[in-house]
Amino acid sequence: MPILNKDMTLCISLSARPSNNGTRFHNHLYDQLGLNWIYKAFAPTDLAQAIAGVRGLGIRGCAVSMPYKEDVIALVDAMDPSAKAIDSVNTIVNDGGRLTAYNTDYTAIEQLLQRNAVPVESSVLLKGAGGMAKATAAALRDAGFKDVTVIARNEATGRALADLYGFAWRAELGTGPDATADMIINVTPVGMAGGPEADALSFPAETIGAAKIVFDVVALPAETPLIKAGRDAGKQVITGAEVATIQALEQFVLYTGIRPTDQQVRDAEAFVRAQ
Repeated sequence: MPILNKDMTLCISLSARPSNNGTRFHNHLYDQLGLNWIYKAFAPTDLAQAIAGVRGLGIRGCAVSMPYKEDVIALVDAMDPSAKAIDSVNTIVNDGGRLTAYNTDYTAIEQLLQRNAVPVESSVLLKGAGGMAKATAAALRDAGFKDVTVIARNEATGRALADLYGFAWRAELGTGPDATADMIINVTPVGMAGGPEADALSFPAETIGAAKIVFDVVALPAETPLIKAGRDAGKQVITGAEVATIQALEQFVLYTGIRPTDQQVRDAEAFVRAQ
């Protein structure tokens, strides 16, 4: 990595509980490609001031994580269709003081559904109703999934998300057949390292056992309690670490205009896993 200097381009991430995953991924690619760039993660104490800093300091790119993906909408100048369609932002690009919002989470979910050959006829339980849930629901709808139930305690946000994409909504998982599906997806912070429910399962053992595919968008740790339980039960799993790699790669391209080779991306992934 180059020594800090006045000509260095800065990119950042904003998260309530930042990790080093994005920092290591982006900085490793900068180093591989010989770019005079640096990436730093922050936990903002004031979101509006943080975004004003992106604009005022000429910070090139800003990744946005939970719980800020919807709150930043009022703070940017323009919404790319990828963000506008789902009213959720995970990426901000600064072009000379003009901030444009994007969403690469959608792209990541879309690609992973395709890579894992998940049948569109599958029944799905989608737990959560925040910004990441919007990206996930949109990707499911656009891929052709119809039998999807959103599980969210907040009726206003949960029902609104379900209605937007033509899905069902329930406040609680329930029991019996209602608590089972071919694919279960966690889009809540349950199981996230450093959080109040870091050791908790987002779905009960019975629901995991009945599923064919277990999908957790939580990226830290790479092996969340849900993913571990899914592996132990012999299920096909899709991890948040995979989501994080794809969305970070698309952010990297938006920031730099450069698309790394597949090998460079694999090397960056390995560098992240080695921490």
